[in-house]
This record gives sequence, C-alpha cells and structure tokens, in this order.
Amino acid sequence: MNLSKKGEKINASMTLALSAKANQMKADGHDVVSFGAGEPDFNTPKHISEAGKEAIDKGITKYTAASGTVELKKAIQKKFKEDNNLDYELDQIIVSNGAKHSLFNTFQTILNPGDEVIIARPFWVSYPETVKLGDGVPVFVDAKEENGFKMKIEDLKKAITDKTKAIILNSPNNPTGCLYTKNELQEIADLAVENEIFVVSDEIYEELVYDDGEHISIASLGEKIKELTIVINGMSKAYAMTGWRIGFAAGPKKIVKIMSNIQSHATSNPNSIAQYASKVGLNSSKKVTKEMLKAFEERRNYMVDKVNSIENISCRKPEGAFYVMINLENIIGKNYNGKKIDGSMSFAEILLEESKVAVIPGKAFGSDKFVRLSYATSLDDIKKGLNRLEEFVNELK
Repeated sequence: MNLSKKGEKINASMTLALSAKANQMKADGHDVVSFGAGEPDFNTPKHISEAGKEAIDKGITKYTAASGTVELKKAIQKKFKEDNNLDYELDQIIVSNGAKHSLFNTFQTILNPGDEVIIARPFWVSYPETVKLGDGVPVFVDAKEENGFKMKIEDLKKAITDKTKAIILNSPNNPTGCLYTKNELQEIADLAVENEIFVVSDEIYEELVYDDGEHISIASLGEKIKELTIVINGMSKAYAMTGWRIGFAAGPKKIVKIMSNIQSHATSNPNSIAQYASKVGLNSSKKVTKEMLKAFEERRNYMVDKVNSIENISCRKPEGAFYVMINLENIIGKNYNGKKIDGSMSFAEILLEESKVAVIPGKAFGSDKFVRLSYATSLDDIKKGLNRLEEFVNELK
C-alpha cells in the first residue's frame, strides 16, 4: 500500500532521538550527563503554575476560540508593544500549540508547491521539515563560524531566485547562539522589501541575550518590512514553560486569518489552562527570567572557557540562547579505542557509549563538523560532563 510521499520525506528530529537515547540510558542506571536539552532546567515560575491551578479551579477547561483567548491576545499585544515597539491589532495575533506549531501554520499559509525558503545553515532541525510539509523547497545559505554563524548579505542575494518566497531568521539563534545586529537586520529587511520576500522571524530566544547584546525584532525596522514579516514567539524558553505548549505569531491580517482557519481544523484551540497561565506570565514581572539569564550566563562563560582549553576542539562565545557549537574539524578522522570518528554522528554516538555524555551531532543542523551542547543544565553537571569530554578527546589517536 502506498503511503504519503511527502510524509515519507520528512526526517525524524535527531535532537529528540538522541535525547531519548540518553534518557533511556539514565533510566537503565547509567550516570549520563546530557547536553542535549533544548529547554531550561528551571521549573515554571510558581506564580504561573499557581495560575494554571486557578484556571482548573475556576473551570476554565472548555474550548476557547481556535486562535486563542482575547485575554491572552491582549497580553501578547502588550508584550509586542513594550518589548519590541510593535503595534498589532488582536486579529493580527494567533496563539498556537507552541512556537513550532506557529511555524507550521505559517508555512502552510504562505507557501505553494515549489516555493523556496532560504534557511541559514547550521539550522534548527525543524525548519527544513516544516517547509517541506508546506510543499516548499528549503534553500540553504552557509552561515560560517568565521562570520559569527550569521548569513552574509552577499550570500543571501545569491540565493534569491524567482521562486524565493521567504527567509527564515532566527535571532538569537538555535543552534549557534548568534545574535544579529540592527545594521545586519536592516540589510536583510532592505533585501526582503526590494524583492517582496516574506521574513519568518523566530524570536523564541529573545529574552536570552548576554553581555551588551540587544534583541531587535526585524519587524520593528519600518512599516514595509513589518508587512512582510511573520513574528514567531512563545512561552517555552523565557518562562520555562516548554511542556505547556503555548506559542504565538503576529503578522499581516490576511496571513493570520488563514493561519487561524488552518488551525481551527487541525487542532482547534491551544490548551485553555495553559493560555490562562500564559496570560499571567506575560503580565507579570520578568524577575524570574533575569534570574535564569544570570545563571545561563555563568554557565556559558564556564563552558566556553573550558571547551577552548581542550586541545583540538574549540567554540565561539554565543551572544544568546543557551547553546554552544563545538568545532570538531581537528579530530575528525581520529579513533577512540579503534572506533573511527568520521563525523559528528559517530563522535556523538561513541562519546555517549564510552563516556556517558550526550551531545547533539551537527549533522542534525546541516553542519557535520560541529556538535551542539546545551548549557540549560546545572553547573555541576556541566563541569562533570566537560571533564569527561576532555578525557575522551585526549584519548583520541
């Protein structure tokens, strides 16, 4: 029996697969240190969790409008105004089941078969797959380490064809932690306006910016680029609410209306309890976020210094998010106890088997000479895991 040809072309998430393997090893009694998690290791702030309980006690457990409650949309509207200097009407905002769902809805809405979407490489694993699910064609532009893992405008220009429909922008970035400056964003905005190309701006890590860095939404750089931008965000990272599954998007009314129509048939409304808790989260102080940011910055600094002290591997210091990309170029081709490392996948597999350290192979992100480590785990675990990594690398021949 023939099954969906499109479905058969979709790859499983390598990050989830590796994390699942590490978790199974932990369950089997192994002392595994995992650097794979793409989620904060902090609990959801207490006042947000209490709001979830309050929603249940109040009986807020029924269907809501498919595109989200008015109360939550108002909180999102306020957030965009105060944090990003963006004015949106309520019918320009949609609440979905996580930021990933918002991305899925976006590509279902803006793409027709054969439309091309430009994606920086290394890329978050779900970008090309959600584009393909929308019948689009991913087109990759290499964002080189020597360029801070950011797309150069001349490379972007070369990638544009008469089939180009959109550019995905992720700043701060997963997996690299790079952060685009205002001037860099302006160049991309001017290019998009000139060529009438949508920008899908994934800003889920906007609160996690370090040192003197500043997150700027590309949609805030003028009315013309705003009309071409779909801003994606959500509660998962800044509010440690990954399991609550609340994301949101804002953009032109026509696009948001189609996204809402699609969602009404695909999932109906996001979880009513999570929406109520998210409203409380967005309307409350960011004190907890600042406390998380301080912890992440300490961990980042330790991880970067330690990795760069290990011979034959290196990394650049990320400006945002909570990931570090380690360059394996100098150890590819070496062996560990007779097991050859021929790329990021074999490195990750052998490291997990032999040293009980879980990392995500760069192959998952389109860059096979890197592995990604998350510092969304305790400093004690970071120290223990990096010591094991150092011993492993030093034993390579």
